[in-house]
Amino acid sequence: MNIDIFFTPLQVQDEISLQNKTVLIVDVLRASTTIATALKNGARVIIPVASVESAVKYASTLEEGAFLLCGERGGEIIDGFHLGNSPFEYTEEKVKGKTLIYASTNGSIAITKTKYAKYSLVVGFVNISEAVRFVNEKDSNDILILCSGKLNRFCIEDAVCGGMITFLLTKGKSKKSVNLSDSAVAALKLYKSYRKDLLKMLKESEHGKFLISLGFEEDLKVASSVDSIPILPVYSDGVIKAL
Repeated sequence: MNIDIFFTPLQVQDEISLQNKTVLIVDVLRASTTIATALKNGARVIIPVASVESAVKYASTLEEGAFLLCGERGGEIIDGFHLGNSPFEYTEEKVKGKTLIYASTNGSIAITKTKYAKYSLVVGFVNISEAVRFVNEKDSNDILILCSGKLNRFCIEDAVCGGMITFLLTKGKSKKSVNLSDSAVAALKLYKSYRKDLLKMLKESEHGKFLISLGFEEDLKVASSVDSIPILPVYSDGVIKAL
């Protein structure tokens, strides 16, 4: 098993190169958490797009009332959109049976870069064991953990989650059967440093502090709750569905 970690989407310079890889996209704050929440609450499909303009254009092709425009810029809901990026907005009452067109600042861009991957999974702390189980069941040998980061910069919360994925994937395996890149080793060490209190780590992170300043502190509690949402979002053919 080969495990590599990219700390920002900028490292994906050739999307075709992912075609034989199992890619786990991580955006703890907050795309991974919100997407899992939306699917748990009955969203039909989620269509990630890389820009606000693409979201609006796609919406123009759908029947009114069948979709919701979702996403954020600068942490807050986009003007004219139905929902922002807080998991608390994605209630069953609002999203059940709906197509969600989703344009977040970081997560949706990272997701769209994985369209050629063998498997593309959206992963956070909330569904981490579901992702690990999938990888093990598929006997995947070439794994890339793609951190969304923030505006193409390193985010500690995504790296720690990537380290936890690495820890769980390698647990019980012999060192000879696992090959970790330097970035995977670094993420693993970060996870071991922070694993006792993930919520504290989120609150002390740059992006966590930013979200708290906007009034989204409760989102951090949801995002840090390990295995609280047993849903695995899978991106394939341009849409995200629950496995």
